[in-house]
Amino acid sequence: MTEHDSPPDASSTSSSSTALTVVLADDAVLLREGVRSLLVEEGIDVLASVGDGQALLDEVARHQPRLAIVDVRMPPTHTNEGLLAALRIKREHPAVGVLMLSQYVTREYASDLLGAETPGIGYLLKDRITEIDSFLGAVHDVAGGGTVIDPAVVRALLRSPEQQKAVSRLTPREVEVLETMAEGLSNRGIAERLFLSLSTVEKAISAVFDKLDLTGDEQTSRRVQAVLRYLDEQ
Repeated sequence: MTEHDSPPDASSTSSSSTALTVVLADDAVLLREGVRSLLVEEGIDVLASVGDGQALLDEVARHQPRLAIVDVRMPPTHTNEGLLAALRIKREHPAVGVLMLSQYVTREYASDLLGAETPGIGYLLKDRITEIDSFLGAVHDVAGGGTVIDPAVVRALLRSPEQQKAVSRLTPREVEVLETMAEGLSNRGIAERLFLSLSTVEKAISAVFDKLDLTGDEQTSRRVQAVLRYLDEQ
């Protein structure tokens, strides 16, 4: 097993404009290969599987995948190499979605990544991989340009004093809607999760926008702004 493994038919799979193509980066070989196998079984083309940030950057530049799945901590220091590589990907290849995987809830990492303000951003705890349907849903959502944040990360961020202040004008129901919005759910998905009518969800989202002083006509942009508002360090 090498630290850099590419399927023999990577060049042919990358040529498809419709296929979900992925570059995967994690220094833990067993976890990396487990995720790779899961994705391949789902019919996703894993164009490269690597173990460090520089190899990730090289493979993303080479293949231009729809999605990069990246471990936060990789060699040589095992601190934030994956995050730095992810931010560089979003800066140099904004069309490539980035799904970060982390062992722990780290507020700064989530805030930095979401601050990239480009489509296709995700931040999940590694434990979420075992929830296969949820994980694969996040993969497809981020590859499609959505924003997905792990529920545990959202809850931790909302508990901090700074973020409690930022959302203090929201009702408990509006905070609940904002939390599910941060997970990347559509209005209909939020309604199904919270057992609410679609019109109730739409009214709650409108109230969130108003109370957080988010103006503009583009709802997608304001959804991201709403998430950033309580993730932003104050």
